[in-house]
Amino acid sequence: MILFPAIDLRHGRCVRLAQGRFEDATVYSTDPLEVAKGFAQAGATWLHVVDLDGAKAEQAAQTELVLSLAKHTRLKVQAGGGLRTADQVARLLDGGVARVVIGSLAVRNPTLTRTLLERFGAEKIVVAVDVRVESGVARVDTAGWLGGATAPLDELLRSYADTALRTILCTDISRDGMLQGPNVELYRGLRANFPALDLLASGGVGQLADLTALKHLDVGGAIVGKALYEGRFTLAQALEATC
Repeated sequence: MILFPAIDLRHGRCVRLAQGRFEDATVYSTDPLEVAKGFAQAGATWLHVVDLDGAKAEQAAQTELVLSLAKHTRLKVQAGGGLRTADQVARLLDGGVARVVIGSLAVRNPTLTRTLLERFGAEKIVVAVDVRVESGVARVDTAGWLGGATAPLDELLRSYADTALRTILCTDISRDGMLQGPNVELYRGLRANFPALDLLASGGVGQLADLTALKHLDVGGAIVGKALYEGRFTLAQALEATC
């Protein structure tokens, strides 16, 4: 299982949100590059980056900073936030980003999402789904953290069954930034129903046991942010737990 330490960018700073609420943001550093270099020194190989300003504005807003993180560290960068066009995706990939994350576009514009998968290849595109679990059903939030849950997650994923989609990133919004543990049942169901997909889990990791639980589910990777910034465990400990 790959561990992805996370950097969420807002106004050029490294922040974390609670349940995706922009009004509930904690600033952890004004120098994201130094944070990224620290992750690399601690042994990380990947970095997950979200352009929160871009996600909120629905237009990539911090591309140059994202590219700087890819250029000035040895980390493989997986990045997204507000991407809406093939040119924006190409700019990130051409600039050294290893993998691009497509979020609400996968719901709003499946035709373009299919085109991106065909043009850039499944190994370069991750489809991210932010979900809210309602009455036992995981529903996709069509506008990321700012929208409302509508389409059932399983229905969305099945709509891409005939494409090259290989990797999905699933976040339970209710647990994001809350340090109360990941939604293991959600991920267990996804592994059972969509075994061919590489699943990245995000939201809720607060202790090393959470990473162990995800590893036992055979997920492909886990995104960890607030737990690292709050000192719940070190990155070295997390890497050891997931190796």
